[in-house]
Amino acid sequence: MTKFEEFQNIIARLRAPDGCPWDKEQTHSSLKAACIEEAAEVVCGINILEDTGNSDNLKEELGDLLLQVVMHAQIAEEEGLFTMDDIIQGISEKMIRRHPHVFGEETVSDSGEVLGKWNDIKKNEKTGKEWMDNYLPDAFNEAKELIDKAGKRKGFE
Repeated sequence: MTKFEEFQNIIARLRAPDGCPWDKEQTHSSLKAACIEEAAEVVCGINILEDTGNSDNLKEELGDLLLQVVMHAQIAEEEGLFTMDDIIQGISEKMIRRHPHVFGEETVSDSGEVLGKWNDIKKNEKTGKEWMDNYLPDAFNEAKELIDKAGKRKGFE
């Protein structure tokens, strides 16, 4: 068993009927604030690494962000929506599709060209799903509000 599988089992155990009351109560919505806060703390860890060369905080915060991903995957699996394997399969396929210069026959000359092709591929993938972009402005506003609340909780006004 891999360390990742062990971690998935820990999260499943926390959400089991005889697990942790707090973890069992969590939903996708209730975890929004923690997900945003952990992402901000990853940024902090990167800044610490860049300024000091110390990677301890980044390692810890990436673990906390991974907790968010695994918790959401566990909840989704319990709800019959999708599994962690589905998530991994989807992102693996996306990375292969969006890197035809690595996994296919195309060639690129620089990162600018890579980004251009990435955006073209992404646009094609999103055809018929354009309505989903209508949710982004509200999501960014909600994320800002969640960051502000987290900052206040931590004493940063």
